[in-house]
Amino acid sequence: MTNLRIAPKETLETIDLQKPEFYINRELSLLEFNKRVLAQAKDENVPLLERLNYLCISCSNLDEFYEVRVAGVIQMAVIDPKATGQDGLNPNEQLELIAANAHELVEEQYRVLNDVLIPKLKHENINFIRRNNWTEVQQKWLQTYFNDQLLPILSPVGLDSAHPFPRILNKSLNFIISLTGKDAFGRNSGRAILQAPRSLPRIIQFPADETQSGPTDFVFLSSIIHAFVGDLFNGMTVKGCYQFRVTRNSDFFVDDDAIDDLLLAVQGELAMRNYGDEVRLEIDAMCPDETVSFLLDRFEMTRDRLFLVDGPVNLNRLQEIIALVDRPELNFSPFKPVVPPQLARNKDIFAAIKRHDILLHHPFESFSPIVEFLRQAAVAPDVLAIKQTLYRTGADSPIVAALIKAARAGKEVTVVIELRARFDEKDNISLAAKLQEAAVHVVYGVVGYKTHAKMCLVLKREGKELCNYVHLGTGNYHPKTALLYTDYGLFSCDKDLGEDVRRIFAQLTSLGKVSKLNKLLQSPFTLHSGIIAKIEREIVHAKEGKAAKIIFKVNAVVEEQIIQALYRASQAGVKIKLIVRGICCLRPGIPGVSENIEVRSIIGRFLEHARVYAFANDGNWEVYASSGDLMNRNMFQRVEACFPIESKRLHNRVLHDLDTYLSDNSQSWLLQANGNYKQVKRKINQESILAQTVLLQELQNQP
Repeated sequence: MTNLRIAPKETLETIDLQKPEFYINRELSLLEFNKRVLAQAKDENVPLLERLNYLCISCSNLDEFYEVRVAGVIQMAVIDPKATGQDGLNPNEQLELIAANAHELVEEQYRVLNDVLIPKLKHENINFIRRNNWTEVQQKWLQTYFNDQLLPILSPVGLDSAHPFPRILNKSLNFIISLTGKDAFGRNSGRAILQAPRSLPRIIQFPADETQSGPTDFVFLSSIIHAFVGDLFNGMTVKGCYQFRVTRNSDFFVDDDAIDDLLLAVQGELAMRNYGDEVRLEIDAMCPDETVSFLLDRFEMTRDRLFLVDGPVNLNRLQEIIALVDRPELNFSPFKPVVPPQLARNKDIFAAIKRHDILLHHPFESFSPIVEFLRQAAVAPDVLAIKQTLYRTGADSPIVAALIKAARAGKEVTVVIELRARFDEKDNISLAAKLQEAAVHVVYGVVGYKTHAKMCLVLKREGKELCNYVHLGTGNYHPKTALLYTDYGLFSCDKDLGEDVRRIFAQLTSLGKVSKLNKLLQSPFTLHSGIIAKIEREIVHAKEGKAAKIIFKVNAVVEEQIIQALYRASQAGVKIKLIVRGICCLRPGIPGVSENIEVRSIIGRFLEHARVYAFANDGNWEVYASSGDLMNRNMFQRVEACFPIESKRLHNRVLHDLDTYLSDNSQSWLLQANGNYKQVKRKINQESILAQTVLLQELQNQP
């Protein structure tokens, strides 16, 4: 890495903060995050089945990384190979570094599976039975299973002039089969392709009573196909059968200037997602080099995007095991999210909110009050209108059910649905149709900008007054992910806050301009400039000898102007603590630039998802929570809401939460100036602090 020391002639005022060596490449930072996830699979303190789950998550993360991020770099290498980002790397240089790091990561994934997890699972009598270890009884049962359940479904394609190489679905399990002999028509191409339908389970459990197996003995679908694939080619001999999988570009482009109907445009692009350009090829490591070269040629791919793997090519499907094994002691201990006392004691949620603002911290606190908020709004006769944004909601959502009930009760219900929520587009199209059938006013956001804000507004008549009750959040209105992601949600009936939310909804539905907001920061208008202004205020305070400190908790730090503002703050002496789950392009610890900045990442049981921006402001702390990260897309290409937590009691609680995260010495990683992360190790005799566990226990025990 380039020398990060400041040249003698440079002063704090003359340092060029745009130097490429001051920035970490975004894609390499994302791979570093995936390494931290994989590290959880190696952690002896994590329950065994959860360790397997972390391995699978690291694999699915890598899939998406190639589908979206690497695919974009490959396209840029064609369009503008000399283009460089803030880190100074051109697309081809990025691809070279990505390939080296990704191959190292994949090699470690399979080492963890084969050398660590499978032996430990075997020790717990959870066994993956290999073909050469099948008993006679198991072999007989599997032959019947193949004949009855697989053979009628499988459709191998022999390769010849009438049967060209088939189109391979994105991330599907496939086999390339080497053959000798002639078929019924005298053909002998020597090769065939077999695609395993996605409907088939990738792991099959032996029935203990029929196969004399243990209660948790399993076999891979690929092993069964390998063993009996010859039955698909009567009169021919199978000389070899090898798994492979292709990852394709799954991002899609909708030309905002050339579309009349966003819904139709998104539907059209979805149909092509499974057949985008090839970006990665995974093949069984035992596959002969001649066959590997054949596949590389067919997919027009170079070897830097080839991964020869020692095991199943689709490791993320190993998650199926977790549902098949009933061993609670091998999973995280169950917990029940609590309902805050002020809501548990008051059945009328509007009355509770009227008394004072209420802050929820999921998953430690229950998501159910948000559902109850909408359920009560749906049936309350004095509720006139409900407005809500939906980005990801999940199938059969109680949120959606409440909105439909409200519409059928004659209330004015408006929902802003973001059709382009990546990988949820199809579900959101179905959701839009379902809501429209119930007479809900559905809007698809703003062309050219994703609506990512998490807002709900209930307009309620109270006497002669119309009151706005709002919920603002950092996470999606999704009951299932609310059990897995850490997020904040604020209930309030503050007049100015309610008016701000109403104005943003009016902007989203009418396309009119919004007058100045009272309290909210909103992208793409005021969020970016607002955060920079507050950083600059801390700089002024530091220079005046006043209390100056910044604490951010986000998922990503990428946007260059905000990074430079943080560098300037560090130079001025502002103490900066960044809790960044994933990507961080800022380099901490550069002498004269960022030695006052600490960056840590928390990887634990729950996915850290809340975005918090806290500023000391000479002792008068300001605390904001937001749906948006410090990324270009969140600042300039999305509609985001950043809301103040003004109650002294509540913002002190958030500051306490941040201090807890900063004290974590068990699941915390510190970013080094070279771009690598080093896990925090607690000192001898030091008490172990797991921030997520501490917060869970505190909220479980609240009076």
